[in-house]
Amino acid sequence: MASHEQSASTSDASTTATDAESQTETEPETALETARRQLARAGSQLEIDEAIRERLAHPAKVHEVTIPLERDDGTVEVFTGYRAQHDSVRGPYKGGLRYHPEVSRDECVGLSMWMTWKCAVMDLPFGGAKGGIVVDPKSLSAAEKERLTRRFTQEIRDAIGPNRDIPAPDMGTDPATMAWIMDAYSMQEGETIPGVVTGKPPAVGGSYGREEAPGRSVAIVTRETCEYEDQPLSETTVAVQGFGSVGASAARLLEEWGATVVAVSDVNGAVYEPDGLDVASIPSHDEEPEAVTRNADDVLENEALLELDVDVLIPAAVGNAITAENAGQIQADIVVEGANGPTTFAADSILEERGITVVPDILANAGGVTVSYFEWLQDINRRSWSLKRVNDELETEMVRAWNDVRSEVDDQDIRWRDAAYVVALSRIAAAHDARGLWP
Repeated sequence: MASHEQSASTSDASTTATDAESQTETEPETALETARRQLARAGSQLEIDEAIRERLAHPAKVHEVTIPLERDDGTVEVFTGYRAQHDSVRGPYKGGLRYHPEVSRDECVGLSMWMTWKCAVMDLPFGGAKGGIVVDPKSLSAAEKERLTRRFTQEIRDAIGPNRDIPAPDMGTDPATMAWIMDAYSMQEGETIPGVVTGKPPAVGGSYGREEAPGRSVAIVTRETCEYEDQPLSETTVAVQGFGSVGASAARLLEEWGATVVAVSDVNGAVYEPDGLDVASIPSHDEEPEAVTRNADDVLENEALLELDVDVLIPAAVGNAITAENAGQIQADIVVEGANGPTTFAADSILEERGITVVPDILANAGGVTVSYFEWLQDINRRSWSLKRVNDELETEMVRAWNDVRSEVDDQDIRWRDAAYVVALSRIAAAHDARGLWP
């Protein structure tokens, strides 16, 4: 393992990191705060018109709706839903839809900004969006969840569409949710319109490989980064926080490619085996909820997994996992972000000062939106792709995007997150400049 001394390479980095370390972060950093700080930092490194930077700090629209739901016992409960649409200069809005008790307007706006950068760094013809309903999906029966989804679709129907805004699954939603949205939207339009959402079951226009795509892209980016850092996968130890579809897919692929996965976790804690786990035998959260530690003799806290002495750490659970409080204890040489926003702005500065490579979420987990793009193409052309073609196309696109970012890292001697933003913002700014401001 490389030692991570706390010595800044530049005075600016030193100032930023010192300021970051002084933050107590008693209040969790919101996705919007993080996204705006990242935009400001990246924008200062590019000659982008100040008006464009200011425009990108704000969403184009935020839709807030109330959704009445008749519960199974006959009572009526009203929920709040959001759809934030950030920027559409490069194409229709695109982004996930989550059902979670902590969904908020600011969270949706921040995540929609990340989706804009993610689509641009992958050079996809989409802009960013994000939405959700403030609800604990575990409190809903299957029938209640369907009724809530169909009514929410009706409430935001004028805001979405295959050429306007295309939702996809996120926390608390799944292919069935997308099928209900497609059906509700299609019924109102009078024709079947599969392209209104992605992440659907293949039986109704979904793409093979979509659910595994974010984890597959994390694995591809990890492989490429390790090779770049002269770290053979056969000699690489990996810890994965979160064993949902992203973490499980990434861990299984990396194990298949020769890496040694020594720790994985779910909400109840982590299992750790220094000589390597049999990852293929551990059920993912989707396959068997909260099963990671069920038969384990020793269980680590999730926080302890983040601080293990490994070559690669993949935070693939929730946002704000790495903060100013624990960034100083991270021992991995490389952090590959599987979740959206797992590293706060303050923690990011500390990791930079300590010489830890951080590959950002807008590149690492972009396989999801990339295969969503493939699904959208299949839907509008009414032609299905095989799983092999999807995976081959994803491999090509991820390696190309990784090389675009790596070129900026090498040419400008900047960190990976800044390089990804340089690639993304350059493309977005060029589009805004080309289109101009109307009227």
